[in-house]
Amino acid sequence: METPGNLFVVAAPSGAGKSSLVKALLELDSHLKVSISHTTRAPRGQEQHGREYWFVSLDEFQGMVERDEFFEWAEVHGNRYGTSRIGIESRLMSGEDVVLEIDWQGALQIKQLFPYAVLIFILPPSWEELAQRLARRGEDPPEVIAQRMVNARHEVAQARHFNYVIINGLFETALFDLKTVVHSQRLKYAAQRRAKSAVFTALDLG
Repeated sequence: METPGNLFVVAAPSGAGKSSLVKALLELDSHLKVSISHTTRAPRGQEQHGREYWFVSLDEFQGMVERDEFFEWAEVHGNRYGTSRIGIESRLMSGEDVVLEIDWQGALQIKQLFPYAVLIFILPPSWEELAQRLARRGEDPPEVIAQRMVNARHEVAQARHFNYVIINGLFETALFDLKTVVHSQRLKYAAQRRAKSAVFTALDLG
């Protein structure tokens, strides 16, 4: 399915700074909209239903799976996360650019459905820095942090399947890199042809 809007998919191991980078990008780019995922996990900190995630019960989530309402879904750290089908399709068809914050499993599933989706992986500058960031969040006990670090080894290994890799050592630099990827994608021939089809038709461009 070709749409005038671009689809950006951002993945990262827990603690790499994915959410902070996407939030900052959205504040700078009014044409970019975030797709809010559904999850069975409980809210953390100041998270709100319908803002960071749609927080649903396991039964509600399973019902959505059975009704084929997700583009993709996966179990991550013992919780389920899913991307709504109708939410993405309607925005892309209206010409909006959409960004998804999901795990690597979901990102690769999305790529199968949207071959032109742009996959971006956020890496930490080192394992030591990642462990420190997880500890500074103050959200998880030591045993959970240890498990997240184990999972991160496998998650980071998936970066080779992505179109772009951004190392989040200095936040400002990583944000600049993320903005550059988004802007560059919009200027690609295929993306311009989808977004500006009337111009391409008028100029007899295929």
